[in-house]
Amino acid sequence: MTEAWEPTGPGGTIHVRHAPGAPSWVSLMVHGLEATQEFYGSLFGWRFRPGPQHFGPYVRAVLHDYQVAGIGKLPPDRHLPIAWTPYLGSDDVDATAEAVLSCGGTVGVGPLDADDAGRLAIAADPVGAVFGVWQAAAHPGTGLTDVPGTPVWYELLTYDTASVATFYRSVFGYTEEPVVLADLDYLLLHIDDRPVAGIHGVGPHLPPDQGPHWMTYFEVADVDAAAQRVTELGGHVVHPACNTALGRMVTVADPEGAVFSVVSRPH
Repeated sequence: MTEAWEPTGPGGTIHVRHAPGAPSWVSLMVHGLEATQEFYGSLFGWRFRPGPQHFGPYVRAVLHDYQVAGIGKLPPDRHLPIAWTPYLGSDDVDATAEAVLSCGGTVGVGPLDADDAGRLAIAADPVGAVFGVWQAAAHPGTGLTDVPGTPVWYELLTYDTASVATFYRSVFGYTEEPVVLADLDYLLLHIDDRPVAGIHGVGPHLPPDQGPHWMTYFEVADVDAAAQRVTELGGHVVHPACNTALGRMVTVADPEGAVFSVVSRPH
């Protein structure tokens, strides 16, 4: 199955379905569900609708009537890292989970059904970066991108690209494009000749309390204003704003510590 989208709507891209391997959804599990909704609603203009309750209370964030992300509530006795988790698309999540295991990764949750929305698994690559796998049914995934308030890029921060590139290529069928710059260890991952994510080898510069992890980038109109708004809402800036090939960006954390980046891209 290829990805289908329409370059229409509120100035962005409407997604009808996502190609296998392409990031198709992003979700966050927190302790304070209502407070987290208030934070992201104020930051991105999201509204919320109930989603599947298979893990407990769960809502889907809505922007311009399109579902763009999910937020769930952790049980009180679960003390897991609070982190945005991207879900990579699959036509057969059970087969993908088997491939994860055979290629040296681990599967921590599932595969299991999320009501009639689809089927999922939560996995980790051989060096520990956690990601989800999503087989869409009634819920195709992120419905809108390329406007402020939507996820627009996903990047794996890891020790080096060589240690995990084979894993992701074998499991999801990516083709790779090295970014050739001095002292930069970076691969673009392609599906159908289109870049869908990146792997950034940062060596000893990984945060010691995080280890390898996936970073989600959300589009905003003004990065500096968004960073200020994050602090006003109880979050904090992790890395100051800078200009990158993707656009001007800043890495921040919400009040529960979930780290994400906001970016303003040239259009």
